[in-house]
Amino acid sequence: MKRIAIVNGVNLGMTGSRETDIYGFVSFDEFVAKLRLQYADCQIDYFQSDDLSEVVRALRDFDGCDGIILNPGAFTHTSIILADTIKSLKTKVIEVHISNLFGRERFRRESFIAAACCGSISGFGLKGYELAIFSLLH
Repeated sequence: MKRIAIVNGVNLGMTGSRETDIYGFVSFDEFVAKLRLQYADCQIDYFQSDDLSEVVRALRDFDGCDGIILNPGAFTHTSIILADTIKSLKTKVIEVHISNLFGRERFRRESFIAAACCGSISGFGLKGYELAIFSLLH
């Protein structure tokens, strides 16, 4: 059985209630439950934290699985630590963002982690996670 980890950073625990015009009305827990049903032949682990050190620890803990999907939230634009951590992993990491970073504020257009990831998906809502899973499985 393939094992994929989803690691979400700051404020993504509020998906479904925060800025619903951007992030929608579905909570991430509801969404993960749907993904687990949709990909029943795959183990999907999920971790979310607003604490950068916990996100780093989760990435290290999931190293060795079949793939990691990372949405660090605002840490994307501020954390060289995340980029260095991703570079140290054996596991492929795909960067995912619910919103289109390039359609938002200028500071959101720079990702400190993109070059360390094997790919980036932005602007497709929660569907971006499904696209990342598809990519990792195929």
